[in-house]
Amino acid sequence: MKLALRLAAAVLVTLFFLFPIYWLFMISLKTADEIYSYPPVWWPETFQFGNYVVLFKDGDAKTVWNSLVVASASTVLAMFLGTICAYSIARFRTGGEHLANWIISQRMVPPITVVFPIFLLYVFFGLVDTYIGLILLYTAFNLPYVIWMMRGYILDIPIALEESALVDGCSRWQVLWKVVFPMCRAGLFATAIFTFVFAWNDFIFALVLTRTEVTTYTVQVTHYFGSQSNFWAKISAMSVLGTLPVFIVVGFMQRYLVRGISMGAVKG
Repeated sequence: MKLALRLAAAVLVTLFFLFPIYWLFMISLKTADEIYSYPPVWWPETFQFGNYVVLFKDGDAKTVWNSLVVASASTVLAMFLGTICAYSIARFRTGGEHLANWIISQRMVPPITVVFPIFLLYVFFGLVDTYIGLILLYTAFNLPYVIWMMRGYILDIPIALEESALVDGCSRWQVLWKVVFPMCRAGLFATAIFTFVFAWNDFIFALVLTRTEVTTYTVQVTHYFGSQSNFWAKISAMSVLGTLPVFIVVGFMQRYLVRGISMGAVKG
């Protein structure tokens, strides 16, 4: 009896959290009349895939590609640089005992407090509305998180394994590649997923630092809200396109994500 109640409660909770996702998909496939009808239409009479076609026809779907390029490139850079920095801090005590705490404190700075001076700096260097501008910014903003997380994962690796590899003739770079990376692979993937999501979901930096060439999907969605009416079909369709890459990434990396967040990532 208790097991049945637990299963029922689990199903209800799952349905509760999945309903907004279901409703988003359904709105993106409805006609205007079905969207505004009351009582609500739970299932469209015919699927309106034209809501998606118009996004590609008008070029709006390119903003999803812009988000993918910027988030992917910044994640790769942040993971590479952050892991090296984390290894230095974990193994050589670079910067002393409190450097890691200071680094993670930089991630807690609200983006709205720094976006205006960054905008002025980008105007001076001509980086506004460029891929390189957003990639550099997201890399810098996510580095503290990557360093903090990877430091914890590296501290969990027995140092004796690295010493054995050094004795066998490996260089420090070979130790990183052959010992450290394989040992903390789950942590690497988990940190990379969260870093990607942080960059993917950013709004304030993309809003201020882009115009037309590298507009991200989070900014594009706001263009469908008007003073007189809102284009709910476009809003929903663009939101679906914007969430699919994240679902795909998390789906493929789920086992690494679960293992990674269960490791001692905040140890030390």
